[in-house]
Amino acid sequence: MKRRSYLKAMLAASAALPVVAQKKGAANPIVLYVDMQVAPGKEKDLVRLFHEDFLPTAKKHEGFIDLKIVKLRQEVQGKAPAGMNYRFQLTCSSEESRQKWIKSADHARVWPPIEATMVDTKNYTVLLCDAI
Repeated sequence: MKRRSYLKAMLAASAALPVVAQKKGAANPIVLYVDMQVAPGKEKDLVRLFHEDFLPTAKKHEGFIDLKIVKLRQEVQGKAPAGMNYRFQLTCSSEESRQKWIKSADHARVWPPIEATMVDTKNYTVLLCDAI
């Protein structure tokens, strides 16, 4: 009998989780995409820098929602930007919070090593989008 009560309580609690998660996030966050051409010999450095320093540092900043880095597997439809092999995706609660992050001393410390893994550190695509 106790098992049944326990299972009902767990199901009720798990049903409430999506509502709690929705309230925690911003209504219309912004998403920044950076398309990068990472030098073949620097890919391991990029992944290490991202997971060991950049991500943990970014998580501490107000307005942070999510941060991912993905490696291009294949073009399924259309063309990826020339040479692009990694995409960086940052989600913040607002453009104002993103601006605070990029103007911070933390960002000034953790972004240059990431950028240094790129073939061309001055010409890469950066797209700012509104999540709707």
